[in-house]
This record gives sequence, structure tokens and C-alpha cells, in this order.
Amino acid sequence: MTQAVTAVDAYLAELAEQRRLSPHTVSNYRRDLTCLLRLAGETKLAELQVHHIRRFAAQLHGQGLSGRSIARQLSAWRGYFNWLGRGDAVSANPCEGVRSPKSPKHLPNALSVDEAARLLEPAGEDDPVLAARDAAMFELFYSSGLRLAELAALDYEALDAALHEGEIRVLGKRSKARLVPVGSKAREALAAWVAVRDTLAGLDEPALFVSRRGGRISHRMIQLRLARQALQLGLPRHVHPHMLRHSFASHVLQSSGDLRAVQEMLGHASIASTQVYTHLDFQHLAKVYDSAHPRAKR
Repeated sequence: MTQAVTAVDAYLAELAEQRRLSPHTVSNYRRDLTCLLRLAGETKLAELQVHHIRRFAAQLHGQGLSGRSIARQLSAWRGYFNWLGRGDAVSANPCEGVRSPKSPKHLPNALSVDEAARLLEPAGEDDPVLAARDAAMFELFYSSGLRLAELAALDYEALDAALHEGEIRVLGKRSKARLVPVGSKAREALAAWVAVRDTLAGLDEPALFVSRRGGRISHRMIQLRLARQALQLGLPRHVHPHMLRHSFASHVLQSSGDLRAVQEMLGHASIASTQVYTHLDFQHLAKVYDSAHPRAKR
């Protein structure tokens, strides 16, 4: 088992250094590979065959894991066995040809345009500095379709381009940089935040968004502040940062119909990842049809 763990460490180090995967992604790989070692037990990885992997997948499914989660695990295992094979540690990849159980497809959970506008209204925060910070964060989420990690990682130096050029450079998955537009409302909110940021930020703190303690704000705190905002404004459901990213993509696609542009702004490597928003767009069109077409009305 010790040798197996050491090999996993070496593989993960290579993923982090050569493929430049994020710490979060490497952590997910570690969890998936630890699960593989646990399921294998005393059986050496070189002795595993296809029927073992199928049994492992069935066990995970029986424990309540979704098909999507099992597919992710199988992908991590498959990559690890390929790596072991290059070093002649295994003779074949037992994950080849193993499919995960199918799960129903879930559309991204997006806000309506009215709900998004309502969410971005002032929520009556007692502390005006925190109110300015939160408004800037939430406007930027919705304006630019940022991921949570991308927003939290923004540095103060990125602000000049955002305010004067209407764009901001973010570092996405696999350390891939992209430029995203910043709308006028987000620029106004950022300018208001910058005017008071120094009352919170620690000396020489590089982060654009900071906590009460003056350091870079955590992912968890951003999530909590957004959920609190939605609750205070009476939105009927839980709101999380990725919902604003989904809303950005859905609303831009509804207005423009330009799938490629949305792909670029979201930083999706594949157009297939962006195409899910066409289903949301169709739902919107279907509602318009139902309410407007004379032969669709009841």
C-alpha cells in the first residue's frame, strides 16, 4: 500500500507541474485515486482486470454516487493506469471499455433576468464598506461569467483595465488566461469598492477583494455573502456563485444567439460544454411561444 501511495503522489505531482492543473483539481484526483486503492484492498493494481473495475463502479453506484461522479472517477483511474503503463508498472489498462451508469441530465440552474436584477439590488447591509465590496463581487460575477475561484484570485492590479478598458484578465482552469468584458454596472460597482477598499485591505495586500481581516477573501465567505444577499432580498431559492455564471451565459445567449462568443467568455475548452445553454435558451423560447402564438394558447 505504501508503494501505491508513493506512486499516486508522483503522478499527482506530474499533473500539477507539467499539466498545470489547479490545486482543487489535483485534490479531486487524489480523492478518486485514494478511493481506487481502498476498493482494490489487498489486490495489486497490476492484477486488476476489467471485471474488477466494473464491480468497483457498481459498488459506488450502490452507495448512491451518480453516474456523473462515477464517470469522473473512472476518468481519473483511466489516466492513472495509462501513466502506470508508460512506466511498465501495469501491462494493460483495466478501465478501458468500462462505462459509468447513466444519470439523468440536469440543466444548469440559472436565474431569470428579473431575478438577477433583483439579486443585485442593495440589500440593506449595515456596513457600507462590506456592502460596496459585495456589490462589486456580485456585479462582476454576473457581468463577466466568472468562476468562484477566478473572482477570488483577482488582484488589485487587474482593476485598471476593468475600469478604463472594460475588460479584465482572469486565470481559468489549467492556468489558461482569458479576457472577459466588464459591463458598465460592474464598473460602477468596482469604482465604488475601490474608493473604500483601503479601509479593509492590509498593507501591501495584492487581492482585489478582501475580508474583514484585510486578507484575500475566501471562497466560502463569498458563497455565504451571496446566499445571505439572496435571502435578504427574498429570492425563493438558494443562490450560489456558479448560478450567476450560468445566468450570465444563458442571458447573453438569449440576447445574441452567439454560442462561440459565449464559449470564449466562459473559457470552455470545448463547445460541447457551452451547448447546454442552448437548452436553456430553447426553454425561454418555448415560454415565449406558449404565451404569444395564437394556436398555443389555451
